Amino acid sequence: MPYHFSMAAHGFRIFSSVRDYIFLIIGTAIAAIAATVFYTPAHITGGGATGIGTIFYYVFGLDQGMVMMCINIPIVLFGMKVFGWRYGIRTLIGSIMLSLWTSLIGNITDYKGFLDYSEPINILLSAIFGGCLMGIGVGLTMKSGSNTGGTDIVSQIVTHFFPISIGTVSFSINAVVVTCGGIFFGFQAILFAIIAMYISAQMTNYVMMGVGTNLAKAVYILSDDRITVIAQDVISKLKRGGTIFRGSGIYTAKEHQMLLVIVPNNQLNTLLRIIKESDASAFVFITEAYEVIGKGFIPINRIAPNRD
Repeated sequence: MPYHFSMAAHGFRIFSSVRDYIFLIIGTAIAAIAATVFYTPAHITGGGATGIGTIFYYVFGLDQGMVMMCINIPIVLFGMKVFGWRYGIRTLIGSIMLSLWTSLIGNITDYKGFLDYSEPINILLSAIFGGCLMGIGVGLTMKSGSNTGGTDIVSQIVTHFFPISIGTVSFSINAVVVTCGGIFFGFQAILFAIIAMYISAQMTNYVMMGVGTNLAKAVYILSDDRITVIAQDVISKLKRGGTIFRGSGIYTAKEHQMLLVIVPNNQLNTLLRIIKESDASAFVFITEAYEVIGKGFIPINRIAPNRD
């Protein structure tokens, strides 16, 4: 590798690392503000460890951030055992930071927020603005190559062992948490939680990509001489497969290789980082994968079941 290219790649990795940690710190702080200033005071269970933390805070008087940490750390450690330590180290950091921010901000505000919740309109406002902030926070955290733990990891672990889609597992877990919130806080709380979670999901996707709402992306990568290196990193770091195509450009008539990789949204920025570190001049375009059927996504037998 030429010296100047090596130095440029090293400089890019340092810049990316600093930027990622800035995203991680700011993202987890924003998500914690959403949870402690809007969700918890309004009795909104936003799903996952955050929602469980809200329930435990009101029912048992336990600190929400500490409950989240006690839930997330064992899940992340198990995920690291299944997928390898590289998979979970950033997620472990992200979940711990979110828990610490939640405890800090929650104790400063006493988990009471700033709105008068005797007026129902303020619960709706908390669902809307809390959902926006939660989505921004989670989106920035995912852009850092991490996530906030909880539902995402459980979903990936379950789909690793069983032929169930990630979306189905994630929805089921969140539905259970939201339903439990409704048992303790009333049916109205379920409706507000649904609003908050929908807005959060849309905002997360917007922050990560700027466009798109689906669960997976098709990424096309063109690189003159680094496509094999990128492919190996996709296998080792993302545990994903792909397909290499060969063709030629119509302007230069020069032969090129193109790699097609399908990834869920929460791995997209990790893939982009892999590409940048291997070939900063690579040409990449991304499209929505509206339906992904096969290993790691939706099992084909759920779409076209066997018939006797």
